[in-house]
Amino acid sequence: MYKVLVTDKVHEEGLNILKRNGFEVVVDLDAYRPEVLKERIKGFDVLIVRSRTKVRREVIEAADRLKVIARAGSGLDNIDLEAAREKGIKVVNAPDALKNAVAELVIAMMIVVARKAMYSYRALLEGKWEKVMGTEIAGKKLAVIGFGRIGREVTKKARELGMDVIAYDVIDMSDVAEELGAKFTKDLIEAIRDADFVTLHVPLTPETRNLINKDVIEKMKDGVIIINAARGEVMDYKALLEALESGKVGGAALDVYPEEPPQSEYLLKLIRHPNVFATAHIGAQTKEAQRRTSIEIAHRILQALGIERGEVT
Repeated sequence: MYKVLVTDKVHEEGLNILKRNGFEVVVDLDAYRPEVLKERIKGFDVLIVRSRTKVRREVIEAADRLKVIARAGSGLDNIDLEAAREKGIKVVNAPDALKNAVAELVIAMMIVVARKAMYSYRALLEGKWEKVMGTEIAGKKLAVIGFGRIGREVTKKARELGMDVIAYDVIDMSDVAEELGAKFTKDLIEAIRDADFVTLHVPLTPETRNLINKDVIEKMKDGVIIINAARGEVMDYKALLEALESGKVGGAALDVYPEEPPQSEYLLKLIRHPNVFATAHIGAQTKEAQRRTSIEIAHRILQALGIERGEVT
């Protein structure tokens, strides 16, 4: 019997799939802290986490039976992949399950900022009736930075809304972009130079940390609107705040932050800026996405252990 430790909230449907396959599933939401997890991990074959749990080297080295680390989500930056490889531990995630939920939020954020809806809402709360002038997104140019599953889903939806899309990635995906009616480039500056909107969809790696920095922002069009629903660390938020205050950036929508929840003074100032629409990392927080994620990650675990083969449907 395989033993599974779950340290973050995961939809029960996926856990039930594991139970039906003879797994013993233990949910311990207090074990997410590294000092606790380091002791708790002993005796378990599988660890299921979301973004809250940080699976660092000391945790992996303390594991005595661990065979699979499963991230119920897409990003893997909270897992020490090198330490896992050294111990022969497989790492799996659920990249397909969340793409629609995140892409829908990105499109919603884009419209909210373009129409200055957050400004109008705040004015109403203060008893003011201000009919602010916004802009439409149809016919505008969108730069999609990172052309993975979510970036491609955003592209599909943006094209359906009449936007022109230019996609950037370090991997040549020009054929895929062409199929979606978008242009493609491996040059970041070319992608962002003339864009009315820039949306970020790169994973957090040493190469993408602060990918969008002060120098890159300065090369963007005046009044550009920036959306980040990827990882907070892929953008220099101090530079973003400065650009918002100068008017270089016309607006921003943020779902992720370099510290969550945000506590630093500059982050709180950024969130409160009148041209910023901010949410609390809710990109994947839909009932449908959480259910799909749990099912997908359960099948990925079974596949990793050789119990099930083939694609997840």
